[in-house]
Amino acid sequence: MKRSPVFLVSILCFGFAFLYIPILSMIVYSFNASRLATVWGGFSTKWYVSLMSNEAVIKALVLSVQIAVVSATIATILGTMAGITLARFTKFRGRTLFSGLVTAPLIMPEVITGISMLIFFILMADWIGWPGQRGFTTITLAHITFCMIFVTTVVSARMVQTDRAIEEAAMDLGSRPWQVMFDITLPVISPAIISGWLLAFTISLDDVVISSFVTGPGSTTLPLLVWSKVRLGVTPDINALATLMIVTVGIGVAAAGIILHRSEKRRLAEERLAFRNND
Repeated sequence: MKRSPVFLVSILCFGFAFLYIPILSMIVYSFNASRLATVWGGFSTKWYVSLMSNEAVIKALVLSVQIAVVSATIATILGTMAGITLARFTKFRGRTLFSGLVTAPLIMPEVITGISMLIFFILMADWIGWPGQRGFTTITLAHITFCMIFVTTVVSARMVQTDRAIEEAAMDLGSRPWQVMFDITLPVISPAIISGWLLAFTISLDDVVISSFVTGPGSTTLPLLVWSKVRLGVTPDINALATLMIVTVGIGVAAAGIILHRSEKRRLAEERLAFRNND
């Protein structure tokens, strides 16, 4: 039985409404003059002004961004190497074990990952005296472990779709393997690398579960701060903070999309030109 287009469109609209109407309502109530988040008291931007002068929020935001940038960068480097290894070297001793170790954090609940990382850091502190206290370093290491798998998945999927004939042609013409890697392979998969970095950055920035296990005094990230505030009730300043985060992420995603689209168009144009010249 063929479904009616009206039915499919209705289901699609319901899905988008279910996802985005709560976000839009939160953005609207971030401009609420009332101290009650669910009672409209008139239009006001005072909560944004109050938010900018909140030292605790600013400190937590700076810490979260620093952790996210470092974690995403290191996770992207490690994940790219792992993704290339899994895609290009299909047969080597220990591949099954290596693949299992890489994908393990993806299938394990975050609570288990957080507890295991906490126990690991406690044991390391007892054995070698490091880390002296839990904070920036422990959160970053935990986020790298968790985010690397997402980069690996994105990069390996891109590598599988890449035509190996280009790399083989470069080596036939005398290029060294490292030249092929930096001149051909990495530029071709650069959209996947950028996407992996953005994904890792986002996951690290909004993580609550793992961060709550491996953080320490004086190292409260922004999601943990928001969570502690929400437990006492949602206030308009939380709505303002969430709105700013949505706008920032939206701008970043749009800019990344434009860059990736232009990069892909340029790559396709260069491939067509190369094949035309060979013909």
